[in-house]
Amino acid sequence: MEFNGLPLHALVVHAAVVLGPLSALAGLLYAFVPRWRDVLRWPLVVMAAVAVGAVWVAFLSGEQLEEANTYGGPLAALVETHEERAGILRISMTAFALIAFVAAWWHSRTGPVRAVMSGLVALSAAVTLVYVVLTGDAGAQIAWYGVEG
Repeated sequence: MEFNGLPLHALVVHAAVVLGPLSALAGLLYAFVPRWRDVLRWPLVVMAAVAVGAVWVAFLSGEQLEEANTYGGPLAALVETHEERAGILRISMTAFALIAFVAAWWHSRTGPVRAVMSGLVALSAAVTLVYVVLTGDAGAQIAWYGVEG
């Protein structure tokens, strides 16, 4: 899949790299700054929904890009690492988005339910943030392979 001559993956990955961390940071603020929960509630859900869509499109377009190309040697290992991390990111971002929605839906709950939901939001946001960085780094190594050497 291409858009104006560029692979779709190269375009959509930027949305995932920007919106993934932004939604994860909003999730961490939602979890750890109680006075901001009311303000962040629905923006968090919207950002997470758009980010999960971007991550899925990036994942699927990356699969198509890999199928359309042949990689060998050290580049094949870089692609494999990127693909493995992208698979984990896809799962973690999806889980984070679902947890953020449930937390927003149960926003008025108090006590243990709120504590558990805040903990789940924070944990899933942290995992998502880590895997956006790891996946993006692996993708950047592919993009710059052979340029610096």
